[in-house]
Amino acid sequence: MRGRPLGRLLLAAALALPLPGCMVGPDYQRPQVEVPASYRFSVPDVKAIADAGWWAGFGDPVLAALVEEALRNNLDIRIAAARVDQYLGTLVVTRSVLYPQVGVSPGLPVQAARQRLSHQSSFAPIPNEVDTEFAFYQAALSASWELDLWGKVRRQAESDRATVFASEESRRGVVLSVAAATASGYIALRDLDRRLLISRDTARSRGDAFELFRKRFAGGVVSQVEVAQAEAQYEVALSVIPDYESKIAQQETALSLLLARNPGPIERGKTIDELLPIPVPPGLPSELLERRPDIRQAEQQLIAANAQIGAAKALYFPSISLTGLFGATSTSLSNLFSGPARTWTYAATLAAPIFNAGQIAGQVRQAEALQQQALATYRRTIQAAFGDVENALIEAQKSAQMRDQLKRTVTAQSEYARLARLRYDNGYTSYLEVLDAERSLFEQQLNYASSQDAALAAQIAIYKAMGGGWVDVADRLTPAGNATPLPQRAAEQPLF
Repeated sequence: MRGRPLGRLLLAAALALPLPGCMVGPDYQRPQVEVPASYRFSVPDVKAIADAGWWAGFGDPVLAALVEEALRNNLDIRIAAARVDQYLGTLVVTRSVLYPQVGVSPGLPVQAARQRLSHQSSFAPIPNEVDTEFAFYQAALSASWELDLWGKVRRQAESDRATVFASEESRRGVVLSVAAATASGYIALRDLDRRLLISRDTARSRGDAFELFRKRFAGGVVSQVEVAQAEAQYEVALSVIPDYESKIAQQETALSLLLARNPGPIERGKTIDELLPIPVPPGLPSELLERRPDIRQAEQQLIAANAQIGAAKALYFPSISLTGLFGATSTSLSNLFSGPARTWTYAATLAAPIFNAGQIAGQVRQAEALQQQALATYRRTIQAAFGDVENALIEAQKSAQMRDQLKRTVTAQSEYARLARLRYDNGYTSYLEVLDAERSLFEQQLNYASSQDAALAAQIAIYKAMGGGWVDVADRLTPAGNATPLPQRAAEQPLF
């Protein structure tokens, strides 16, 4: 009976140990990064709508509805949300080691059996008159607990928790990309619609001119050369129509996939000429560290790598495990839970490395190298984010200037084509001048439609590059946005 007080004494002593005490390894501190005071190509008089759903600013309800449908149904968002749950499950598994594990012992399971021994199976044969058939019953619970004296499990849990948050930021990055891609894809579709309309109008106009020249040739007014020139221009206009029709179908397919639909037609709202420009969101470079999901993801990955150093260094120190078993064994079910049938075991196990040929040192070195990689990745992500914003800002400025310039070019080219036609009708010039003017007008009309797409897409790129509170607005439209907040789910059990 002396074993029982001793086991209880060991358990009480272990429970009194300061478990949240020492944790080896470095604690995380955010690295210092060089942040510019302002953007090189900042836009004056910006409007503060960064925390709103900017896609509504285009003034097209169909566009807004498509973005919101994509946020609700997009499969990439659902995949990213499931990946968050996967890492959350890993965190729960890691944290579980901090607590005692109680269960049915594999070595002494709960069982009921009946057995018959052989009379001739031992060195001393059992007399035949002895009954060798008997029943056997046992039930036992086992418990084990590894004391996390040096913080190995807590550092691993810290790393896993950071990985959960990194995956959450990755999911938010997908939300950001899906919203921007859907809006940009719809605008590109309206651009293609506009180009197709221009091509069809041009082909119809040139077809009418070709038919007129045929009649004039039949009446001897024009030469066959002019008829051939008119026909060539008509065929050129017709030749681009199938290309735009194909591109429109492909763009509709791409949008359907973003919306998690089977390929099919996409609803249309306002034309590209009717879409309103959205304002440039305000922001400072320093705010980018908290607004961009990819930067936040890179920092969480750095936190995870930093915690792994502590988990590796903890392997240098001894580990103490407590195990216990309590149960009963009997050949009679009615006596299984009686006092004489009781069985129990308490044990404390100490394990410590003595010589492992540098295995732990290698693990520490590996963890430190991974932390340096994560640090460099974090800084590179920040620099790339600054570059994205600068590129988006200058692209928005210059594409708007190019759009306005091409609009003036189309106006001037239209006037030139009108005057060339007038000069030809009055016999002052050849039909070649008319052909050149109309060919240039057709090209500039297509270029202007393309510039409208580029200008609107550049404004979307600014919102994508800057991140901001609008990501939260978009996230609330996703299935994961209606779930329990991740910080609450990840903190269901304390780390320390």
